[in-house]
Amino acid sequence: MSPRLRVLLLGLAALVLAPCALAVIAAMPEFGTAIAPYGARINAVAPAERNIANMVTAINFDLRGLDTLGEEFMLLAAVTGTVVLLRGRRGERDGDRAARLPGRAVVPRSEAVILACRIAGPLTALFGLYVTVHASLTPGGGFQGGAVLASACVLIYLGEGYAGWRRGVRSAVLDAIEGGGALLVVLCGLGPMLVGAAFMQNVLPFGTFGALLSGGLVLVANLGVAAAVTAGFSQLVLEFLEETRAPRPDGADGGDDA
Repeated sequence: MSPRLRVLLLGLAALVLAPCALAVIAAMPEFGTAIAPYGARINAVAPAERNIANMVTAINFDLRGLDTLGEEFMLLAAVTGTVVLLRGRRGERDGDRAARLPGRAVVPRSEAVILACRIAGPLTALFGLYVTVHASLTPGGGFQGGAVLASACVLIYLGEGYAGWRRGVRSAVLDAIEGGGALLVVLCGLGPMLVGAAFMQNVLPFGTFGALLSGGLVLVANLGVAAAVTAGFSQLVLEFLEETRAPRPDGADGGDDA
């Protein structure tokens, strides 16, 4: 597609979408207006139905749980498409040695960066676990915690270098964790239906309101989301890093820890 045709399509799309966007903006409440009815209804219903103090989590995994399930499969499809495209173009013969551009100097990682990342990586992972498991109490949850955990994976790479990081990060393991997390969310929806309940209806003990283990089935779905997001984002990082590796001749070993 030529650049001129792309601009033309963009202009046509803008002509169609702009009036719709303007209509939505005009219908929005004035800035500072309290949107109380919806929030008040959630606050009245969710604590009694789910024993959850965090209303955002109650909405994500109960009131609009089907939407959350769809979002997880959108992420799964996006990661799968990216992996297929990159691996299909790149192949499976890349080594550990970083590709070099002619004439560009190789700047080694500083000891300060290595030390900072080795300290920040585990701490970031710990914070990601905290955000994940406190979904029923405080802002956060599986998606936010999964994003933080994937960020910790990047910090560990910066601290350990490619070769050391790659020995501990395996594509097959990430694939299994991502698919398993998405499957767990599906089972949280379909499992209750097998015993005669509604989709995503709670069939587990609710626990005590305000306690860490409260919310019943919501906690299981939240862990599934955390696993899928962590592995999905980490898989993307891995594939992008693989793009920076130099092709490995048959029988040769990579040896660069860059």
